[in-house]
Amino acid sequence: MAKATASASQRLILWLLLAPALLWLFGLILLPHLDLALLSLRERTGPGEYAFGLAQYRTFFTEPLYWDVFVRTATISLIATALTLLLAFPIAWTIAKLTRGRLSTLLFAVCLIPFWVSETVRTLGWMILLRETGVIPGLLVTLGITEVPIEMLYRDPTILVGLVYTSLLFMVVPLYGSLESLDDSLIEAAYDLGGNGWTVLRTVVIPHASPGITAGCIVVFMLTLGNYLTASLLGGKNSLWFTEQIYTQFITRFNWEQGAAFGFLLLLLSSVMVWTGLRLSGQRFSDVMSRT
Repeated sequence: MAKATASASQRLILWLLLAPALLWLFGLILLPHLDLALLSLRERTGPGEYAFGLAQYRTFFTEPLYWDVFVRTATISLIATALTLLLAFPIAWTIAKLTRGRLSTLLFAVCLIPFWVSETVRTLGWMILLRETGVIPGLLVTLGITEVPIEMLYRDPTILVGLVYTSLLFMVVPLYGSLESLDDSLIEAAYDLGGNGWTVLRTVVIPHASPGITAGCIVVFMLTLGNYLTASLLGGKNSLWFTEQIYTQFITRFNWEQGAAFGFLLLLLSSVMVWTGLRLSGQRFSDVMSRT
């Protein structure tokens, strides 16, 4: 009897501790998404009259502009994720394995410092560097590489630079957590057995770091896919980013039904990509989330 009472008390305490998180999850995530789902299925049949249907989704598939922007956003997000991984892996390896003590802490702080300011400030910093009258075009003229300053903004490579820069830390952190737990003796044993650097990387390091790689790629892809500010500022009006289409439907055209449908299509794409990444890497969602 006493054990049953203690168990019931423990469950009650657990639910009380979970209550704030559950309320936050329901009130700020589940409930708004449910409302948006219903909104995306609503069709205007007349002044103040509505019916449920799939007209908003048919508009997406029948309008080439929306589909092209959707595919473009997904493609650039994948490229940005791959570039972020290629850049973050050696950084995480250096911090986790090649440095010790204060130097390792210092390098990690160097990666962290840019994120002490808002994304707006960081993006505006890139605009100051890359605009036609900015620092980098002026430096190119001074070095004699170009005759006149060139406009480096409003291009796809510029958008990629901004997306990689704003996402780098979210790739470094899970990679660092995975690589730090790698036993150095496994690497030494691989070399003793005749392996070279590429073989050790392919057969020892990458398999061990795969949960961190998967977690980092999932987080970075979702961040870049849903990014609005960086793509808008660095890409300009012609950036053709899908979140801009969502903003336009909600704010400019006041077409909340179409904006809600676009939002759910973006959510569907990110969910499919997460599921695909987990399947290809052979990871479980719980293992990946423990790395983030």
